[in-house]
Amino acid sequence: MRKILITGMVLLSFLVADCGNSSDSKKNTGSQVLDQSGNGTGDIVFKEYEHDFGKVVEGEKIAFNFTFENNGDADLVLTSATTSCGCTVPKYDTKPIPPGGTGNLEVVFDTSGRNGMQTKTIAVKSNASTPVVLLKITAEVINTLN
Repeated sequence: MRKILITGMVLLSFLVADCGNSSDSKKNTGSQVLDQSGNGTGDIVFKEYEHDFGKVVEGEKIAFNFTFENNGDADLVLTSATTSCGCTVPKYDTKPIPPGGTGNLEVVFDTSGRNGMQTKTIAVKSNASTPVVLLKITAEVINTLN
């Protein structure tokens, strides 16, 4: 048992010692992240990070297009967009966005079965220097039967 404990501690010390030495192919040069080949990264900037639909009637499907721009020096690729609720569905193009190019991420919110203030978040993942960006939609869902 003592040998197992000592072996575990030795292995743990190797892991901890290696934490500062990443084998990742990226290195930070201060203002931008470059990979070893010298290629830059995309940089995603949304025109808006939040959208308020205001008051909507329960049962409606409402949509909003979040527009974004690639302010980086390499192609930007969205890899996923996940939501905090199944009632919210994001749609986006997976084609690379060149530097200076723009794109859209459409969010459709199904208000069926909802009532009152609703807040939903969308986590957008990409190859940008900031790999995850959070977007938010809000709406006050009104039930017309009340």
